[in-house]
Amino acid sequence: MTEELLRDGNLSDGELKALLETDEYDAELRTAADAVRRSIYGTDVYIRGLIEFTSCCKNDCFYCGIRCGNRRAVRYRLTPGQILSCAGLGYDLGFRTFVLQGGEDPYYTDDMICRIVSDIKNRHGDCAVTLSIGERSKESYRAYWRAGTDRYLLRHETAAEDHYRRLHPGSMSLAERKRCLWDLKEIGFQVGSGFMVGSPYQTTENLIEDIRFLQELQPAMIGIGPFISHKDTPFRDFKSGTAELTLRLVSVLRLMFPYALIPATTALGTITPDGRERGLSAGANVVMPNLSPTDVRKYYLLYDNKICTGDEAAECRRCLEARVALAGYRIVTARGDVKTQDTVRGAAV
Repeated sequence: MTEELLRDGNLSDGELKALLETDEYDAELRTAADAVRRSIYGTDVYIRGLIEFTSCCKNDCFYCGIRCGNRRAVRYRLTPGQILSCAGLGYDLGFRTFVLQGGEDPYYTDDMICRIVSDIKNRHGDCAVTLSIGERSKESYRAYWRAGTDRYLLRHETAAEDHYRRLHPGSMSLAERKRCLWDLKEIGFQVGSGFMVGSPYQTTENLIEDIRFLQELQPAMIGIGPFISHKDTPFRDFKSGTAELTLRLVSVLRLMFPYALIPATTALGTITPDGRERGLSAGANVVMPNLSPTDVRKYYLLYDNKICTGDEAAECRRCLEARVALAGYRIVTARGDVKTQDTVRGAAV
């Protein structure tokens, strides 16, 4: 099945189910996925400087540690000045993409977000700015685009309607999440989406629905990571997802979406010590070190036991660069825009 997936970039639902439910093909999947990513991106690994600027969120997603219903969560908000300072530090460390991520926090109005983005772009004109701040109106997304935002990350988490309802309160809907993603694509953003692996009640059929939705959406970036339970959520007693299934899916996604930017996520590194390195070997080509101030970093806990909550930004950058090198790849400081078949063909001419 690996040869067929490599050749055609697709499998039937039945074949995908068989592939995902066994470790029989893991080694050949990993080898094929790594060969594909090397043929397009070489050994380059793009770094994104993550700035987690607010732990406040109006949503009550049942799996999330910063859900509004978690009264034990410590809340913080970075000022625009603090966010700019994080970006400035990151720039000096070689970052050329900044990811502003936070809960869905109405405190940050569209005007505030636009000013922050435009200030970063004015100070660091050779950088890309990515927002990951959840569901907003199409008018808001247009404003962020005009302010200079290049990319937007919005994981759909699950594309199955019944599964979505078991993970979220009734005030949220899968239709609205998909509406946001299609609006972002229409406006012109490089869009990132993705899903949790091993979340409560998830079936293999749900994962196949996730893959089919991604085939429709054709995002520039696909972020997946294992579900990791949090002690202060309704899912505290559920088993976390596994590194093995997550890595299998990273390889499958690389073969189905050869040009996508696929991160080796912090969640993968949390569930197993060498998770990010194994993610790179399975076909991933992005890592996202944390640039948030260390005094607040430990409060942005979507799940328990998150790694790198105490590292200084420079320390985190050096450590990750060394680990990436040991895995056989190299961190590059370019913006790392997604490649296409045409850009790769043009570079070869």
